[in-house]
Amino acid sequence: MREGRSIGSLTEGSVAKALFAFTVPLVLSGLMQQLFSWVDAFIVGNVNGETALGGIGATTSIYNFFVTVITGFTAGLSVLTAQQYGRGESKSIRSTLSSYTMLLGLVFTLIAAAGIIFAEEILSFMDTPSSIFQSAYEYLSVLLAGIPFLAVYNTYSAILRGIGNSRAPFLAIIVSSLANVFLDLLFVVSLGYGAAGAAAATVIAQAAMTVFIVIYAVRKYPELRFSLRKDISAKAIKEGALFGFPPAIQSGAVSIGSLILQQFMNGFGAQTVSAITTAYRIDTVILLPITNLGSGIATVVAQNIGAGKGDRAKRAIKAGSVIMAITSLILTLVVFLFGGSLIAMFGLSAETTEIGSTFFHAIAAFYIVFGLSMAIRGFIEGLGDMLFSGIIGILTLVVRIICSYALEDVFGTLVIAYAEAIAWIFQLLLYLVRCRMKMRKLSVA
Repeated sequence: MREGRSIGSLTEGSVAKALFAFTVPLVLSGLMQQLFSWVDAFIVGNVNGETALGGIGATTSIYNFFVTVITGFTAGLSVLTAQQYGRGESKSIRSTLSSYTMLLGLVFTLIAAAGIIFAEEILSFMDTPSSIFQSAYEYLSVLLAGIPFLAVYNTYSAILRGIGNSRAPFLAIIVSSLANVFLDLLFVVSLGYGAAGAAAATVIAQAAMTVFIVIYAVRKYPELRFSLRKDISAKAIKEGALFGFPPAIQSGAVSIGSLILQQFMNGFGAQTVSAITTAYRIDTVILLPITNLGSGIATVVAQNIGAGKGDRAKRAIKAGSVIMAITSLILTLVVFLFGGSLIAMFGLSAETTEIGSTFFHAIAAFYIVFGLSMAIRGFIEGLGDMLFSGIIGILTLVVRIICSYALEDVFGTLVIAYAEAIAWIFQLLLYLVRCRMKMRKLSVA
């Protein structure tokens, strides 16, 4: 690929430098993308109050179910594309892009329609507190309309990341984030549309993001221009499914688990829901450098495996683990110093802020465990072992749910934080065992 070869030089030069250069745009993209929900929550919380903010927070697990399935599946496509790129298979990359743009776009259009129709029933099933139910319904029923755009965007983003271009998704996110801020101010502040207005702003911004990245790919990479008749193939769908389904199933299972935990958390009352969902909203952003560095490791490893450079793939996980450990410790320090202030930004009462801050500090102490786990996961997925990673993700979820219910009397409202920490430790231990096995096989090869 013309530009891809210059941008995607992840098989040459310093491993640490290549990993850092590739990951920085990923981190910035993730930060900007999270600005969607941050801006919604910040503006609605300060304009419409804590009840409206709680309504948005109560939809987080539901909406994230759809988003994480999409991002999980396309993360698998990104690894596949990176291996194809390492082998120089441009035609296969185009076929993967065309097949899954159409397939995922169609599937998630149908899913979004069903979610909108049954939004009220879903929120009722989740035991959403009555005081925030209406705001949650208004927000969710509009927000789900953006799911098809996310499916197409993430497919293109995954393919571009696979060929080494992490810059394009970053540019697309900038466009959408700016649009989202402007539209939030218009719909929520000026026109007074509340939670529904915030959701509409997000959907329109997601559409702009998708249009941008499609146009970018078509203009910069003529090789990615596809024909529906020629490039969609059963072979590409099958191969993509082998890489995409394990992380998608894992992500879906984790999101279902989050729904279970959301229902569990709803039992603590509206104030705790507002506090912890706001803390998790910030926690998601704080952890983006960790999760995106893990994705960067997966891409670097996958390209080098495709190019037949096993030794370089091993150097990638070693360099990545060092960078990950440093990053995790810095993020822990940030939370301990500024966590409470960040939560207070969302217009919560002093008592609610204190609940969220205490929760935040409890989980942040284990960031380094999560970070090292994500580094090793990136290595394993880069090798193409998506199934193992998916199984571990589901087992980790089971541990988290069991600990949440079993340890409630011990930790109270903090049980959700400590249960997640225990699950992270469990996950890291299993990944370490698998990593050792994979390292031996690479040495033999």
